[in-house]
Amino acid sequence: MASTTPLKGSELIDCAKANAELGTDVACERCGYGDDLDTFGQQLKQACQDIGVEIESIEDLITDTRQSLFQPPDVVEIGPDTPSQL
Repeated sequence: MASTTPLKGSELIDCAKANAELGTDVACERCGYGDDLDTFGQQLKQACQDIGVEIESIEDLITDTRQSLFQPPDVVEIGPDTPSQL
């Protein structure tokens, strides 16, 4: 559902992140900026800077959770084969 007023701050970041995979145009509209892509981009970058995050474009907000679910962690477990070998 599109916002009736332009979102700011963390609400803007959350909305943009939720809609980033649908494209900049859709995210811009749903975050309350209509078709004003320039203002949307500026406000999104500013909101991210305010929380210490640098982005180049909305694509930087896309996280591939599917990849992280199937990718093994960078941890190697080392332990005895049986409890008696402790």
